[in-house]
Amino acid sequence: MSNPTRANAINVVAGLHAPVPEAAAPANIDYYAEDVFNTDAMREYLPKATAEKLLSTINNGAPLDADIAADVAHAMKHWAMERGATHFTHWFLPLTGSTAEKHDSFLEIKNGEPIMSFSGKNLIVSEPDASSFPSGGLRSTFEARGYTAWDPTSPAFIKRHGNGATLCIPTAFCSYTGEALDKKTPLLRSMQALSNSVKRLMKCFNQPEEKVTITLGPEQEYFLIDKNFYLQRPDLVQTGRTVFGAPPPKHQQLEDHYFGSIKMRILNFMTEVEQELWKLGIPAKTRHNEVAPAQFELAPMFEELNLACDHNMLVMEILREVADRNGLVCLLHEKPFAGINGSGKHNNWAIAYGNRNLLDPGSDPHQNAIFLTVLTAIIEAVDLHSDLLRAAVTGAGNDHRLGANEAPPAIISMYLGDQLADVIDQLEKGVATSSRRVGSMRIGVDTLPPLPRDATDRNRTSPFAFTGNKFEFRAPGSSQSCSGPNTVLNTIVAESLDRISDELEKLKPADFHAGLQVLLTKIIREHKRIIFNGNGYTEEWKAEAAKRGLPNAATTMEALRCLTNPENIAMFEKYGVYNRRELESRYEVFLEDYHRRIKIEGEIALEIAESMIRPTVTAEFSRNVSALAAAKAAGVTNGIAGLEKSVAVLGTGLDQLAAGADALREALKGCHEEIIAAMNELRRTVDALEPQVSDGCWPLPKYREMLFIY
Repeated sequence: MSNPTRANAINVVAGLHAPVPEAAAPANIDYYAEDVFNTDAMREYLPKATAEKLLSTINNGAPLDADIAADVAHAMKHWAMERGATHFTHWFLPLTGSTAEKHDSFLEIKNGEPIMSFSGKNLIVSEPDASSFPSGGLRSTFEARGYTAWDPTSPAFIKRHGNGATLCIPTAFCSYTGEALDKKTPLLRSMQALSNSVKRLMKCFNQPEEKVTITLGPEQEYFLIDKNFYLQRPDLVQTGRTVFGAPPPKHQQLEDHYFGSIKMRILNFMTEVEQELWKLGIPAKTRHNEVAPAQFELAPMFEELNLACDHNMLVMEILREVADRNGLVCLLHEKPFAGINGSGKHNNWAIAYGNRNLLDPGSDPHQNAIFLTVLTAIIEAVDLHSDLLRAAVTGAGNDHRLGANEAPPAIISMYLGDQLADVIDQLEKGVATSSRRVGSMRIGVDTLPPLPRDATDRNRTSPFAFTGNKFEFRAPGSSQSCSGPNTVLNTIVAESLDRISDELEKLKPADFHAGLQVLLTKIIREHKRIIFNGNGYTEEWKAEAAKRGLPNAATTMEALRCLTNPENIAMFEKYGVYNRRELESRYEVFLEDYHRRIKIEGEIALEIAESMIRPTVTAEFSRNVSALAAAKAAGVTNGIAGLEKSVAVLGTGLDQLAAGADALREALKGCHEEIIAAMNELRRTVDALEPQVSDGCWPLPKYREMLFIY
């Protein structure tokens, strides 16, 4: 008995053809940011004085003048309605890890007549139900009140749909009692903390006060498969990953997909995505095939951190929406397919002071001294708080990816490259010579060797790598918000900068550079263990990391424990990023999310095994048993051995399948470790049976189809 549904899907997908390319119209970007209430729109639609006040808040961090809210709301409504908007929503980032929105129309009834209205209060604050979002105990069903509050530093934008459009206003989300219930609020707090710490350090170097800008460029990896296949995979529909699937003979071994020619259907999709992103002012820059088959990447240009985090959430949403319109499904799970590379989100982070990137070494001794000071602070921060960085990228999906010889390991370390590592080595020794530099190093007096942007090689195994003028945190998963990792990164660097400033402020001007050198040398000696430029995939590195005392939290459960450490709570409270209740709530939310996801995976694996795999294998077994009996009854000798082997293999598989399903059913009553172990054992059985069953009868689309036919 064949499986016509799967066969039909293959035929349908194989028959799809991308549109024949036509002569392209002249390229233009006149529509760039047309759906964003940006600086140009503010100046056009707002009274001049109001626009200047609002822009001062956005660009300079000035307190928001509540008196301008009515003018801004009126202008924003006028601008939005010209673009077809009939509704507005406060767009926010709850602890679900996705976005949330509740639409209200501009419609009001006044004196019995309909009018379109949007007040200053509508703009500034709204009240969604806080108890229905994960809060880790901060809210409960009988304490439902929560508030969203306008974030003017992230511009309002238009989301279009088939029959209209909605004005979206980025907001923070907090409880009635003031605790943060979202990912944006702690991020904004951490940005303020880091800004204050950078300004304090720059004052030690007698630098005039400038604006601090933290920037981010998040590279987004994703998979695309045809929707016809997706809808026949209950595991993908329910969990975003395949809980069963035998590896195909060819997957990524030939390394022929990476940067390969992009198929026309995919290129059409990518172009449509970019058009949608550009309308929203999201500077999508790079597109290419990734390492695994059916895997791709989109990378934007750098933006201010808060805006970049908001934009990345929109990038993920638009990838899914445009895929759906093109008969595809965008998979953002960290590990949709076993045995091939998963997807991450490379977090390219930097700090600017005025117009100068503090992670660019510069060309004179004074700039070199500042660069080395900031670099040393980051080294200390990552070493002291590698546990928090690991906790910031936890999740059921990322557990499959981290350390899987395709992504950075779960052991957090830093890569600096040979040239910069040599500079740090000399700094540690105080006075030294080397093959790269002759003579002594004196901070603030000597000029460092020229360090162009590409002074370092790339180490794909490093979780936290210096890449010329920025740090690339490669551990975040593809489905995760950038807010969490950057909240941690900002806070721990702020703490280290302040610790350095504490010492520098004690120095007399005449002793400054000598004292700075002593201080940085001390920090490097105490924290150099975090620097590792080698292959992070090897067993030798695991042993060496253990010898160095670096934590190796291989799973989410291990990684999350540090969130409730008293010293970590004290640090976040000191900088006003999280209070104790907020941090403990995150621990509870992330823990519960992990358990729920594992249980869902276990339940869908059991359902597929029982309702799809077992009947198929039973039917195949019965056909072979019948054929064997018929052959023996007819006195046929040829083929008997083959049939007996098939009956034995399938019969053993059926027994193992039944035992594995029973074990998983029992495990689902227990803890996550038991569920994972039972799922893995059941998967081994199912994946071994897949090539033993007639190809036309197997009920699930196979890896070779999903990854190569699109």
